[in-house]
Amino acid sequence: MLFILIFLSITSSVLAAYPNPGACSGICNDAHDPSIIRRDDGTYFRFSTGGKIATHSAPAIIGPWTYKGPAIRAGSRINLAGRDDLWAPDVAKIGNTYHLYYTVSSFGSQSSAIGHASSPDLLSWTDHGATGIFSDRSKPYNAIDANLIQYAGDSGSPTKLMSFGSFWGDLYQVPMASAGKSVGAAARQIVYQPAGEHAVEAAYLFANAGIYYVFFSAGKCCALDKNRPAAGQEYRVMVCRASSPAGPFTDKSGKSCRSGGATVVLPSHGDVYAPGGQGVFRDPTLGPVLYYHYVDRRVGYGDGRKVFGWNRLDFTSGWPVAVV
Repeated sequence: MLFILIFLSITSSVLAAYPNPGACSGICNDAHDPSIIRRDDGTYFRFSTGGKIATHSAPAIIGPWTYKGPAIRAGSRINLAGRDDLWAPDVAKIGNTYHLYYTVSSFGSQSSAIGHASSPDLLSWTDHGATGIFSDRSKPYNAIDANLIQYAGDSGSPTKLMSFGSFWGDLYQVPMASAGKSVGAAARQIVYQPAGEHAVEAAYLFANAGIYYVFFSAGKCCALDKNRPAAGQEYRVMVCRASSPAGPFTDKSGKSCRSGGATVVLPSHGDVYAPGGQGVFRDPTLGPVLYYHYVDRRVGYGDGRKVFGWNRLDFTSGWPVAVV
């Protein structure tokens, strides 16, 4: 009996270590690879994979979320397979303009490119097509899952870096000449899992207290209703950190993240399964917020059932911890 009580206590402690997602109302499903931004008037916008980048808005992160239509209505100008089925949006505001980055590819293909669109209001978008970041079989990476970070360079002027990648050599980074064009420099690897299938993707850089954190998803993301992997091999949110947005990044133990290092932020727990496709933003009321999609075990495992989730992040320890 004592053993059982101890076991239950330990199990409860482990489960309690990871909180359930925050509240969500309105349209909260089919939210694969969400990107969240808050407009200056307080309106929240969510962009997600599919539907030519499905757009939703809400008065608060908890909703109610309503559908606003596709962002790239005519499909991408990039002439690749998948130009009408766009993935993995990332939205940033630079100056007075909003910039949307998206992926043109097909599942399992390395023939991929990162596209760019701009908007004055997050509702009407002009597609500009290619950013100059692409991949094929000659590349060590797959050019999908873009994320832009702008920071003050050594001269104090704004500098832009684009992080991207999925499988193959995992996560890479290139400097950007402008919001929509890369400088054409060779991409640098920033995160790599040398073991297994190199199942790492969806880089997202976030700065807090002078430290740069690269969040990413590791494990199997999709078709989980047909083929679920061994426990612990499904999607989960990981992180590494560095004193520079260009790295080198290490995990909590000090291991290089180019040699398999990674620290868990949010794995499967309770009814939350395979969280990932994440991003982070600084909410004026809630502080740093981690957002992501996940499978609700009670709802279903299909790709179209992916639910929007979010949690506040506590950086007190120097590492992000998901909290209620």
